[in-house]
Amino acid sequence: MTEGQPPRLTLNVTEVRRHLGSTAAVSATLEASGLSLSDVAVPDRAEISLEGQIESMFEGVVLTGIVTTPWTGTCRRCLGPVEGVVEVEVREIYSTDPVDGETWPLVADQIDVGPLLHDTALLSLPLAPLCSQGCLGPAPEAFPATVEGEGSRSDDDGEPARDPRWAALDDLDL
Repeated sequence: MTEGQPPRLTLNVTEVRRHLGSTAAVSATLEASGLSLSDVAVPDRAEISLEGQIESMFEGVVLTGIVTTPWTGTCRRCLGPVEGVVEVEVREIYSTDPVDGETWPLVADQIDVGPLLHDTALLSLPLAPLCSQGCLGPAPEAFPATVEGEGSRSDDDGEPARDPRWAALDDLDL
């Protein structure tokens, strides 16, 4: 694989293409490399797997299946480690006359599922993962966010100090 190019993983579809409407099971795995977003990544050397079937059609095949990808990341609330597995259903058409952005190329009865697995794995990563739905994250009362050297000032009546960024709203007469 060259830098910047998705990996290649070709499957032979000759037998399915011989009989219009016939199907065949398909199973493929791709080794992940360099798939990451800001706080989430597919671990290098992890397997991105495809389980599904191909069905022949006029001038191509339809690939239907499930892509499974492991991932690791950082919880958006508590910043602890988190990991999981995503499963994404795919249904893609491979055609002898591909349309850019709509179908994938079918060349000499070979389909390249590498770019599909690569793109699906990257697009399925969670953007803001949580270690659990009940994760409260850091407690603002116990760990207040303050500027170093400034304490949290509050009025004598027990009300918390007002945020100075909102002071301009006090002048509004509604």
